[in-house]
Amino acid sequence: MGMATSFSVSGQKVLITGASRGIGRALALAFSGGGAAVIAAARDTRKLENLQQEIVATGGECTVVSMDVADLQSITAAFRFIEGEFGALDVLVNNAGVERLKGSLEVDEATWDAIVDVNLKGAFFCAQGAAKLMLGKGGSILNLCSLTSAVGVPGAVPYGSSKSGLLGMTRGLATEWAPLGIRVNAIGPGYFETDMTQVFYDDPQWQNTMRQKVPLGRLGRLDDLSGAAIFLSSAAASYITGQVLYVDGGYLAGI
Repeated sequence: MGMATSFSVSGQKVLITGASRGIGRALALAFSGGGAAVIAAARDTRKLENLQQEIVATGGECTVVSMDVADLQSITAAFRFIEGEFGALDVLVNNAGVERLKGSLEVDEATWDAIVDVNLKGAFFCAQGAAKLMLGKGGSILNLCSLTSAVGVPGAVPYGSSKSGLLGMTRGLATEWAPLGIRVNAIGPGYFETDMTQVFYDDPQWQNTMRQKVPLGRLGRLDDLSGAAIFLSSAAASYITGQVLYVDGGYLAGI
């Protein structure tokens, strides 16, 4: 296999959760641009249809699937549909996530459950569903972790707990599923402007402060994540599993 071929995702069937906006949408476009058949999943199918139209207009392939990762029945139904349509799956990108900033003394059960059910529980059952469609041929699962998988952030303890758990899940599944030919890795994005982080980006002072903490001198752009995601999903990473790749401009290295 040549160098260019080993980094290719052409012809792969790639499921991306939370694909209607932000990082998920950007990764859907990136995988499609690399020749993959994208299966875009989210609760808001209207936004998914807009994504589908954009991908198809550029000659790509995109199938829309309704999925609420906080609802196990919805996950099960979505994977039943994917199995019926495609029979198998090559890559899962576990991207769907939620955040609610709140001081820990104010966190109630509903807040905790809303975050952990999506970011950790939902990610696990999506991984389980994907693994069942990878049996016999192998595949790659890519979890979207966070800087909070490595450091504590005041006001984001439930989120950080879920993302730290997701990193632990990545390592556990990697060791358990390696004999099945299923690789499980993670990406830890630094600071990227999305709907979920917009509250921070609306504050110019916050932006200036954060830029000073990033050795590369800028905040992330969504396309900065594409290379890492495609690499870890490709044959070029065939001997890599159980790892997290932080795409953060050097933020963690500079603390």
